[in-house]
Amino acid sequence: MENLQVMVVLFIIVVLGYALCKLGYMGEDFDRKLSSIVVDVTCPLLILSSVMGESLPDRTLILPLLGVGFLTYVLLLVFGFFVPRLIAADRDDQGMIGFALMFANVGFIGYPIVSSIFGAKAVFYAALLNMPNTFFIFTAGVMLVKGEYSVRKLNLKLLFSPAMIAAFVAALLVALDVHTPEIVARPVTMVGNITVPAALMIIGSSMARLPLHDIIGSPKVYVASVVRLGVVPLSLYFFFKECGVSDIVNEINTVVIAMPVASFGTMFCMKYGRNPALMTEMTFITTVGSIFTIPLITMLFC
Repeated sequence: MENLQVMVVLFIIVVLGYALCKLGYMGEDFDRKLSSIVVDVTCPLLILSSVMGESLPDRTLILPLLGVGFLTYVLLLVFGFFVPRLIAADRDDQGMIGFALMFANVGFIGYPIVSSIFGAKAVFYAALLNMPNTFFIFTAGVMLVKGEYSVRKLNLKLLFSPAMIAAFVAALLVALDVHTPEIVARPVTMVGNITVPAALMIIGSSMARLPLHDIIGSPKVYVASVVRLGVVPLSLYFFFKECGVSDIVNEINTVVIAMPVASFGTMFCMKYGRNPALMTEMTFITTVGSIFTIPLITMLFC
């Protein structure tokens, strides 16, 4: 019940963004600027804040967690670059669907859910598992959104994006067992916390600019949503279970991957001048659907 309440609360913030757009407080230009702030400022600080607390994860688990995290996204590359061909014929749609299948809304929704299920300390483990997400979302994710599938077109500057730099610094802080002074951690955490409501309101505002029939979604949106919320997390759960990965690591990783489509999809579309309609539809449908699927998936752990 608590997991359901968390999902409902976050969905209400999406509805708030929808209402603010209809009332004229948000709009395309505002959303584009706010998206850039979230991508380049608040999200990097959110990453840093995840390792700024009184206690840090067991350092002996750092490498296993990072290993599972990287292997997870290597496997997700198959879903991202090959499965969409079975769902849509249009190349641009394939890229959008590929992004949706690969990247879950971990930082915005995943951490609160992980905390509610496994306790506050588990957020640190989720952050470590999510670190490879930062690398892949700013490389493979951008390639999918922009429709550029060649590695030769990869902009190496993305490896030095604010989010990537924050991930590197976070890993260093954990590895060296550095406890950040509160006078630094507090403002970093406060600004980083802007990420969650800002990203969700951007999704709601984007929805407000779509015709009703687009919000409801097309068949390919529902097929992609079923794969995103069901097939992807369950496949990875049973794969790692067979590989002998510890239950706690596998369970947290599964919950992280079971989140709805990453909010970055919509923000990347705006930042790179792509039509966000399909991405917003999938984000909306999976956000609603996850209210029911996440509690069902967590029943596997009982």
